[in-house]
Amino acid sequence: MSYPVPKQLTSFLKPYDLEIRNLAVKLRALVLEEMAPCYENIYDAYSAVAIGYGTSDRLRDGIFHIAVYSKHVNLGFNEGATLDDPKGILQGNGNQIRHITIKSVEDIKRPELRAYIRRAKKKAFADARKLGEALPKQSDGVVSTVKAIYAKKRRPKNLVTEPRA
Repeated sequence: MSYPVPKQLTSFLKPYDLEIRNLAVKLRALVLEEMAPCYENIYDAYSAVAIGYGTSDRLRDGIFHIAVYSKHVNLGFNEGATLDDPKGILQGNGNQIRHITIKSVEDIKRPELRAYIRRAKKKAFADARKLGEALPKQSDGVVSTVKAIYAKKRRPKNLVTEPRA
């Protein structure tokens, strides 16, 4: 099933080169194929456009996210530090988050992306059950919400920012 790109997300991605916009939209489609039904929380943040995916619209229920930068897109795993990484492809050294950098459409076609998304989703649901948390009700499809729009943005100088509609 395909899910239309929300108009505000399209607007937030406008300053980026077409290639980066396409990577973000294609990665979003792959994530939604694996995750839906889910909540999609969109942030026009300080240093990137970010899209979080989880079982509710609450940040704490986020499982993974997409971060859009001027030269690449990251697929981030919110609990990536504890996620099995048999291919050794997760990047980062923080206490929680790990990511995979996407620089081309070929990167999105890597079968391990789907495997890591599935693993993260399965782990998040198992962890919630262990803690005795009831899993939040999910919608039948994708519930997209713009969570934050930051007035100040740190964007590369080569990106032309346009007024938001």
